[in-house]
Amino acid sequence: MFTPVPLNLPTFPAKISKKAEQYFIFDQLRKKHLVLTPEEWVRQHWVSHLHQQYRYPMSLMHIEGGLKLHSLQKRHDLVIYNRLGQRILLAEFKAPTVKITENTFHQIANYNSQYKIPLLLVSNGIEHYYCSINFEDGSYHFLQDLPSFE
Repeated sequence: MFTPVPLNLPTFPAKISKKAEQYFIFDQLRKKHLVLTPEEWVRQHWVSHLHQQYRYPMSLMHIEGGLKLHSLQKRHDLVIYNRLGQRILLAEFKAPTVKITENTFHQIANYNSQYKIPLLLVSNGIEHYYCSINFEDGSYHFLQDLPSFE
């Protein structure tokens, strides 16, 4: 059973409930209760933070969409769209105890080979990395912070 731990993100009014020794957290995007896992704890903090701090509209956020990668079915953690319906941010979340490594970046890069999204976010709730991709020249660079939606 996961006990929520403090993260390196602003707190938010998480709606946590318990049923038969299992904890659940209310997902603001899907409007339902999900099993409270360490990764879900991080994701829900980021959804709130992206909305409150960076002004990304919740209506343009999409959680756990599927994609085919080398004939395997995969699921991204979060994609954010602009008002034209174009994907603008791809996020990969890990549990707070999971170190962000080169493998984590390979995972999101593999997903992004299908999507071609210009902004990447990788976080375990403690460490956060932001990356801007230029698909015209194949370059990328790490950012100090995310840009706001507008």
